[in-house]
Amino acid sequence: MVQNSDDATAHSLSLPEARLRPPRARAQGLVHACLAVALAAFVALAYLASLRPYFPWDVAIAQALQSYQVAWFAALMRGLSWLGFAPQVIIISAAVVLLLLLAGYRWEGLVAAIAASGTMALNEAVKDLVRRPRPEPALVHVLRSLGSYSFPSGHVMFFIGFFGFLFFLALAILRPGWLRRLMLAFLGGLVLLIGPSRVYVGEHWPSDVLGAYLLGGIALWLAIRLYRSRRPRAETDRRLRGE
Repeated sequence: MVQNSDDATAHSLSLPEARLRPPRARAQGLVHACLAVALAAFVALAYLASLRPYFPWDVAIAQALQSYQVAWFAALMRGLSWLGFAPQVIIISAAVVLLLLLAGYRWEGLVAAIAASGTMALNEAVKDLVRRPRPEPALVHVLRSLGSYSFPSGHVMFFIGFFGFLFFLALAILRPGWLRRLMLAFLGGLVLLIGPSRVYVGEHWPSDVLGAYLLGGIALWLAIRLYRSRRPRAETDRRLRGE
């Protein structure tokens, strides 16, 4: 009788888990499908970018964006691009990682550092493979000429890998409230606006930015997977929220 009671209890406890598995499995399947599509799209775009210095739609989109000559918008675009250059980007990322470490979030700080350095190393490796030249001043206004290759955008990949991971941490660490909404809006804005800013200053084509968003998104997913390999979802929520 005791054994049957235990079996019934175990069976009843397993029912909620059984109900939760299918939705989670479907969500994971959807994420994996999106990642596969993103990777395939990036490989195709990188191959085409290795054959052509730019696409016709690159010029059309860049010229249309640069035609919006409003003082505050131009300052915002230039400021965001400036933020992604050394030494300021190194100082910012190092300061954020140091703050995480001092606050006791050692694993979070380590993964943030890996996300920052890893995305940049991946960007340089792909740039050396594709070898696409920067936009030509004869076609668009170029704020300043850079000697490195163009595809994919290093600024965009770094912002997605580093600030995107901080977005994920803010979502997990901060309790619901105005501070959390403010941080999510700020970090999300950085990630969304860095792409247009690189086109606006004429240092990248839109296809460079698109490729960076695709590859950077995959790199961000890998960083989150690395983080959760040591901090499972439930443990992360309990630890970071102090519950």
